[in-house]
Amino acid sequence: MTTAKSGDTVRLHYTGRLTNGSVFDSSEGKDPLEFQAGQGMLVPGLDREIVGMSVGEKKTVDVPFSEGYGDIDPNNLHTLPREGFPAEVPLDVGQHLQMQGPNGQVVMVHVAEVSETEVTVDANHFLAGKDLQFDVELVSVDPV
Repeated sequence: MTTAKSGDTVRLHYTGRLTNGSVFDSSEGKDPLEFQAGQGMLVPGLDREIVGMSVGEKKTVDVPFSEGYGDIDPNNLHTLPREGFPAEVPLDVGQHLQMQGPNGQVVMVHVAEVSETEVTVDANHFLAGKDLQFDVELVSVDPV
């Protein structure tokens, strides 16, 4: 049985869930995810668990936020005047928006809070601060 080693190209099917059971991503109905195992292409807590798996093996991996997308950085929360947003832009909590950063770069944010006069946007990854769980199945391994 072929076992994944660091640097091998691997393919796996996965379903990512929050600890409340809600699915945030899945390869169901898609091609397997392909990447190099152990090379930092996935969140550390999941990447580490793929190395050593055998083709056909299935397992559930619990990833604490510190080994996933990290903690929420309060410096990535910005409260802005509501009038600075075009009227046609939906400002529902959770809504994803693209904004322009100070150097002209595109920054992905989501709406964290809305009042009559202000909108708080969050530039943290939407999974920051959350513990995760992945159901994975190793489909194939191409050794280095």
